[in-house]
This record gives sequence, C-alpha cells and structure tokens, in this order.
Amino acid sequence: MLRRNVHLDEHDTEAQADLRTLLESGITASFFAAYVPPYYAGRGAAKFAYRQIDLIRSETDRYPNQLTFCADTRGIAEAKQRRKIAIMIGVEGGHAIEDSLDTLRDFYRLGARYMTLTHVNTNNWCDSSGDGARHGGLTDFGRTVVRTMNDLGMIVDISHVSDKAFYAVIETTRVPVVATHSSCRALCRHPRNMTDDMLRTLAKNGGVCMINFFSAFVNDDVAQVVMKAQKRAREERTEGGTEELPNDTTDWDEYLKWFSALGCPTAKLEDVVNHVLHAAEVAGVEHVGIGSDFDGVPALPADLQTAAGLPRLTERLLERGLSDSEIEKILGGNFLRVFAEIEGNAVIPPLNV
Repeated sequence: MLRRNVHLDEHDTEAQADLRTLLESGITASFFAAYVPPYYAGRGAAKFAYRQIDLIRSETDRYPNQLTFCADTRGIAEAKQRRKIAIMIGVEGGHAIEDSLDTLRDFYRLGARYMTLTHVNTNNWCDSSGDGARHGGLTDFGRTVVRTMNDLGMIVDISHVSDKAFYAVIETTRVPVVATHSSCRALCRHPRNMTDDMLRTLAKNGGVCMINFFSAFVNDDVAQVVMKAQKRAREERTEGGTEELPNDTTDWDEYLKWFSALGCPTAKLEDVVNHVLHAAEVAGVEHVGIGSDFDGVPALPADLQTAAGLPRLTERLLERGLSDSEIEKILGGNFLRVFAEIEGNAVIPPLNV
C-alpha cells in the first residue's frame, strides 16, 4: 500500500492480498507486516516502522463494515462472530527498534503483536539466515529483547533468523515462539527454511511453524536458481544476501523484473501442501500453520497467487487425507492456542490499543 500509494479497495495488478481477495479468501484474521527494509537500519528504521503501523491502523479504520483492528485472541473471536476480518500488526525486522527496549514497548502499545527478530540483514543483536553471522546467534541484548517480548505478551517470530539464533532464542524464551513465514528445508534447501531438527525443537517449545508460499521456499528447483543468481561477495555490513536483489535500495519493480528474468519454473499448490504435510509429520499437526507472505514475495505457486486461492489449499489438504479437525488446527487453531498462551504468560498488564 505504501509503495503503490493505494488503498485496500483500489485495483492494483501487483497486489496479492487486497480487500477483495481477503473477503474471497474466507479468512477471519490476517497479520499485516510493518516491514522495515534493511536499508533503513541506522537510517530512521523506527520512524519508518511507525509510519507503517499508522498506515495499517488507518487503513483498517477506513473499512469498518468489513475490517476490525485486533490485538488479542478475544478480538479474533469477536471478529468471527461479527463476520469481519481482524487485522493485526507484526513488525518485521528487529532493526526497527533501533536497539531500544522503549521503542519495542511502544510498538506493542500501538498494537504490534509480533516482531520478526531479523530480516535478511544481521542487526546489532541477532544473526540473520540471509546475512553474515556476527553474534554467534544472539547477543546478551538480544536475549533481553526476547525476554521483554515474553513479558509484554508479544510473539517472538523466528522466521529469518540464523540456525544458531533460533536455538539461542529457544534457550532464552519462557513461552512458545512462532515462525510466522517459514517452510521446510528437507524439501527445499533454502537457508530461510527450517530443518527437521528445528521443527522438532519448535514442537518441544510448543510453538508453530507457519508455512511460507514463496516459490523459492517451497520448490527446490526455484530455490537453486535464485540462490545461484544471488551469490555475491559478502561485505562486513551487508543489506541482505539470499532473498532480495543485491540490496534493499533496489526498487521493487526492478526486483520483479530481475526475478522474472531468471526464468524460474512455476511452483505448484502441491508444493505448499507437501510442506504443510511434512511439517505436520515431523513436528506434529499441532505445530503447523499458514504464513503465506502475500505481498512480500515476487512469485507464488499456481492457484495460490492471491489470498482468494486459500480455499484451494483447504480442499487439497482434505484430498490428501487430513481430517476436518486437523485442518482447523492448521488454518488457525494452532496459532490461536499459542497466541493465547503467550498472552496468558505476560507479566505486564495489557495495554489499551
């Protein structure tokens, strides 16, 4: 919305999730990402995050008959009863807090209910899967960030972090964590995906892995083409290496052209289904969710190219043998359970948002 200067109900050929497709999808709740490109690290990252948070809230208020802003599990249930879509906020990229716990708390006060500890860039306290490691995973301050999020009742998102950072977070947190948009490395060898050991560890933690739909995360042939094209010399301070074009200053349109020119094969709906089923087999069906990454990636599988395609995923999971109750868990029940546990273990009184 910010990039195109459009509202949710305005036609945009690029949009993967807009008001129309969200309504067609049948979903009850969706996180909108207050995504801060790594370019802004040290260049006003918090200010950019505030701008995104304000946009999400104002855009939700613009459609009171269809949308409602939500900051807790009770709000999700109420949205379901009122037949509205609950819109929630997640801050993507820990550099957004500018190494300030006060800023982290302020994001929570404004309604942000998860934060992705890194993006494709290693920040000052957490290593990224898409960048050089500088901290052996997580610094002491990074552990304090995790504990502070636990105290607030804010979901710790371990998508994007390095493998070492993942295990350091697991050692640090006192509540379950969530991978809001990650898939399975056993099926697709991209470093953004989770290994089977990570999935089993996440299950022991009680958390959830929410499967990402990006073609390069669900189809290994696509992943190999993309990773080969993005190999480049590492710099001491890089702006992201294995997901984005050389750096995040690149205009999105140029990134789309670059990706299109790679000639990647088209991923299929079945690729996503395979990741859901693999995660369910390894971690248990109680630890799997859906984390599409709509409008955050340049290519999606056939039949899942907008939010309107979500019912096809449900149909295919039924055809592959999952029961209604198992699919209900995957489509939201598991996340709601974890979110409620995180809320219930907060030690700071909930804030009015």
